[in-house]
Amino acid sequence: MKLLKINLKMKKINLKGSVNFIVKPNSTKNEIVGYDESKDAYRINIKAKAEGGKANLELIKFLTKLSGKNVRILKGKSSKLKVLKFF
Repeated sequence: MKLLKINLKMKKINLKGSVNFIVKPNSTKNEIVGYDESKDAYRINIKAKAEGGKANLELIKFLTKLSGKNVRILKGKSSKLKVLKFF
């Protein structure tokens, strides 16, 4: 089981199974900013705009670079709340 370490005081992301993310597109930089316990999801800022799948592509590239694993969006391709799978 691989864990993704983040430089914030939050729990580590367990990459086994699916992981929930709340994505805020059109931000100043790509970063994981926190964890929302009520939604059981990590909050992440993405530079790309949410048009034509640009933010989704940027999200996948960013998380692939951080984790060293392939990433796929399972649910939420047109929503801010996304369910991702790392493999």
